[in-house]
Amino acid sequence: MRSLFLVGLFLLSLAASAQPAAAAGVRLFVRHEVNDYAAWRKVYNDFDKTRRKLGVTAQAVYRSTDNPNDVTVTHDFKSLDKAKAFATSSELKSAMEKAGVKGAPQIWFTTTAK
Repeated sequence: MRSLFLVGLFLLSLAASAQPAAAAGVRLFVRHEVNDYAAWRKVYNDFDKTRRKLGVTAQAVYRSTDNPNDVTVTHDFKSLDKAKAFATSSELKSAMEKAGVKGAPQIWFTTTAK
């Protein structure tokens, strides 16, 4: 299972590199398990206006092929400061609780490699 996850993460990074992040190339990855994907997705979609207000310029959602409630999301930003502010925002924390995120998410920041 772990090796399958690592292969999936590698493929995800390849896909991410094919679609460069906006401006400064800052991409935030968030991985978490949710109670119910359909309920989570509704909250995620409803959060779009707030996401954009908090600086998200593009996003994508991925689901594990082994567990449809294992979700990885990417968000692009113009700066690392905006990405970090988004990741620690009370609005995001509240939306994740409402959406049924189980446990603490894995969060990491990247830039486009050259």
